[in-house]
Amino acid sequence: MKMEELKPAVGARTKKVRVGRGIGSGIGKTSGKGHKGQKARSGGGVKAGFEGGNIPTIRKLPIRGFNNKNFKKVYSTVNVEDLEIFEAGAEINEEILYETRVIGKKGAYGLKVLGNGNVTKAYTIKAAKATKAAIEKIEKAGGKIILGE
Repeated sequence: MKMEELKPAVGARTKKVRVGRGIGSGIGKTSGKGHKGQKARSGGGVKAGFEGGNIPTIRKLPIRGFNNKNFKKVYSTVNVEDLEIFEAGAEINEEILYETRVIGKKGAYGLKVLGNGNVTKAYTIKAAKATKAAIEKIEKAGGKIILGE
């Protein structure tokens, strides 16, 4: 087979449909848009959910329940296993974790240490909060955690 003999598969390349080109094409005259009206006009049509000027159903329905999203306390979280990249005796806080890219962004309420994984080195960690498991594992490894910072 030569390069000049290559052809696309049958039906792979179809001719572009040109609407409004005569009666024989099957999509001439009104070009599939029917007769007059808003939807037949250039740029015409209505947005999704529009009900002809009536109050949309979504606005008629009552707002139910309570959403606490606006009042949620956001912490930066880090697992104790993620601290293994630091040397023994290191002082760790949210700033250092952010600079070393262990955490993606700083939380509005500070750092929270979670107890997933194991700790083999002793660290001094300054955090706003920590789980019981995290405190236990850090102290077992010979480190200490200072809460409320």
